Amino acid sequence: MPKIKTHTGAKKRFKLSKTGKVIRAHANKSHILTKKTTKRTRNLRKTTLADKTNVAQIKKLIPYK
Repeated sequence: MPKIKTHTGAKKRFKLSKTGKVIRAHANKSHILTKKTTKRTRNLRKTTLADKTNVAQIKKLIPYK
């Protein structure tokens, strides 16, 4: 069987933790930051876990991570 190709957009956006959870970055951090509070932009720097409804699909896109 041939190898599965990794989705290049997904490999840049998602990582897997040691326990197999999908880690992603927060949205709304690229522009129009002046109206957002400092506390909000600081918290957007942190990573978070992907929703459980999307995990199966993301893992298919990044099979070798």
